[in-house]
This record gives sequence, C-alpha cells and structure tokens, in this order.
Amino acid sequence: FFLLFAYTMSGAKVPRNFRLLEELEKGEKGIGDGSISYGLEDGEDILLSKWIGTIIGPNSTNHEGRIYSLRFNCGPEYPNQPPSVHFISKINMNCVNQQTGQVIPSQLSLLNKWNSSFGLEQILVELRNQMSSSANKKLSQPPEGVTF
Repeated sequence: FFLLFAYTMSGAKVPRNFRLLEELEKGEKGIGDGSISYGLEDGEDILLSKWIGTIIGPNSTNHEGRIYSLRFNCGPEYPNQPPSVHFISKINMNCVNQQTGQVIPSQLSLLNKWNSSFGLEQILVELRNQMSSSANKKLSQPPEGVTF
C-alpha cells in the first residue's frame, strides 16, 4: 500500500488517500439539501480512484426533477490535479462533450482554475449551478434514462 501526497492550503503535505478518505466520509454523511451526492464506485477500490456522483436537476430549468449520474476518476496527482468527470446520464450542457459525456475542463471554471482545496462536492455544486445558468437552463434535453 502506498501513499501519494497532496498539499493543503497551508502548504502542509497530506497523503492523497487521507484527503480522499475525508471526501468519502463527507459524501457518506450526505450533503446539504440532498440535491447532490457522491461516493466510491467500488468499495474495494483501495486506490480510491473511481467515484460516482448524482445531481438532481434544479427547479425552474429543463433539468428539473431529473436525476443525473456522473463518474469521476481521481488520478495519482489528485487533488493537485482535477479528476476527470464524465456524465453517465445523457445531458445537453455547454460544458459537456455531447459524444462522450466528458465535462470539458476549459468550459467549467472550477476545473479550469483548479486548486487542491477543491473537491468532488464543489464540482457537483458547480455543475448543478451551471444547469441553472442562462446558457443551459432552457436547452432541450434528451429523454430521461438515456446514457452516454
């Protein structure tokens, strides 16, 4: 078993897996109003690399009431480098590649300006906020249940 290190905002070196275990504990407790959630895709993943997330679409948008599933891959440089993020559920948003479901880092400010204090929860919140943005809230959406 090996540890990869990340840096906190204070500059202290924190093992990557400790950081991910903190995120796992937070995700398991539940977040805010329940409109987002996340956890490990496989409880046996000792590298804590593969995660799943859920976003419930915000009210007063074409996403309202829809449940979107996402997949995260936290590579060996996480949290110093952002995870890759892919929608499993088909969605029409300006920051999502319509062929693969990948969230395009240059199109989502949080990923584009990533720093190691950010985490999976912040990505889900940012994506949900983007669903309410003027650029995305009225875009027509694929039928529910369709996946990438």
